[in-house]
Amino acid sequence: MNRPETHEFAPYYNTYISLIEDNAVLPVLDAQTAEIRALLSDLPEEKGTYAYADGKWTIKQLLSHLIDGERIFAYRILRISRGDKTPIEGFEQDDYIETSNANNRSFADLLDEFDHERQANLLLVKNLTGEASLRMGTASNNPVSVRALVYIMAGHVKHHVAILQERYLS
Repeated sequence: MNRPETHEFAPYYNTYISLIEDNAVLPVLDAQTAEIRALLSDLPEEKGTYAYADGKWTIKQLLSHLIDGERIFAYRILRISRGDKTPIEGFEQDDYIETSNANNRSFADLLDEFDHERQANLLLVKNLTGEASLRMGTASNNPVSVRALVYIMAGHVKHHVAILQERYLS
């Protein structure tokens, strides 16, 4: 799948899209579950409630945020790829985390959920036609293409993995 053009997404999302090299989004999506599992599966459960500063998410909350992101990006991909022109609302990530119950879940449970979400999303993405990947819709009051959403999905995880490595696990 080719990288989206800049008119296919709001400038904010370049933060994520720019993290994906060339047209290599599918291998990145495919490798991320193993990467996250390698980072987190051997951590003791008590480390899961660690936050690097006041007001920041815990490791388990960050992982829950990635799961939420998977679901939301997939929903947007599905709707827009199927030609649904209805604008899709945004979501408040902090409100989602506040009610996620992430800190009371095990790493194993959270990692399994991310794996299952990503595997389902890979099936969705791999079966998009070239035409469907170019379809445009509206999400969070901004125009966005299906292929931009795929790159955003991969870049979003890549962005948060870097934060995990730099601020939580170093």
